[in-house]
Amino acid sequence: MKYNLLGDTGLLVSELCFGTMTFGGEGMWEAIGQQEQGEADALVQKSVDSGINFIDTANIYSFGQSETILGNSIKNLELNRDELVIATKLRGKMGEQPNNQGLSRYHIFNSVEKSLKRLQLDHIDLLYVHGVDPVTPVREIMRGLNDIVESGKVRYIGVCNWPAWMVMKALGIARQEGWHEFKAMQYFYSLSSRDVEDSLIPLSQSEQLGFMPWSPLAGGFLSGKYTRDNEKAGDGSRRDEFDFPPIDKEQAYDIVDVMEEIADNHDASVAEVALAWVRLQSGVTSTIIGAKNMDQLSSNIRSVELDLSDDELKELDEVSSTTKRYPFWMVDRQGSNRIPNANE
Repeated sequence: MKYNLLGDTGLLVSELCFGTMTFGGEGMWEAIGQQEQGEADALVQKSVDSGINFIDTANIYSFGQSETILGNSIKNLELNRDELVIATKLRGKMGEQPNNQGLSRYHIFNSVEKSLKRLQLDHIDLLYVHGVDPVTPVREIMRGLNDIVESGKVRYIGVCNWPAWMVMKALGIARQEGWHEFKAMQYFYSLSSRDVEDSLIPLSQSEQLGFMPWSPLAGGFLSGKYTRDNEKAGDGSRRDEFDFPPIDKEQAYDIVDVMEEIADNHDASVAEVALAWVRLQSGVTSTIIGAKNMDQLSSNIRSVELDLSDDELKELDEVSSTTKRYPFWMVDRQGSNRIPNANE
């Protein structure tokens, strides 16, 4: 297991991050995973034994159950807190009360207090805002996040699922006011969804933010279970019941065809090829993996041993490519003559 710097923080995190969205299984999360405490303990232990020091959860996962189970695992396994980087998130609707959601200062502070109790910790290492709150101004959000860091209950803050312009606006406000800035970004990135390459990964590299891809297997679609001849896995896979995140399935089938050939050449699984591709992309800090069982987790961890050749990476890039959106194709076109010998 290799360790990468989380942006400019000086903090080292493992190249794989263990995600705990499968812990619990309440409501919509039932289709994603239903790990009870004993199963969760075993998966966490396997992750830590493999060198993973970065663990990701969210308050919304099974409405707090994921955080509770993870906190119990840390305690049950007597893990060294100082060797773990624990990330959680807030923003989602946690109850019927009108203020039990969003990114108001009120909800930020209340959510952190509740997350700490569930996790049985005295601080959160990385707190992400889990999405956009259209009714709370960005300045108000950043002030609340700054103050929760100043309280000592959170070490670093990050962002998920915001458009690039909004992330940059938040960074600008924080810098102007001398507040704590975002240090990490968590976004959907896989061979079947490369949208983040347009502006989000360039932003993370320009501003020295860590970049963590979520759902690198596109909700299991790139696991090798789904092909044109096998549109349903039929083994309880979450895509059968919870078809998310959205992807171009016709292109994804083509991607799987190419990955199957590469996997055969390496005596690896299709999922391992998909994870290796994400890990090897420029700007990626730590890829978030999840697992319903020990076999899946072991395979995901083995992906760090898989090195893809330049030809294999080129083949995967070609089959997964999409036409750039405006203005990105115009930026490339107009910028090409500024690079000497670019067309030679």
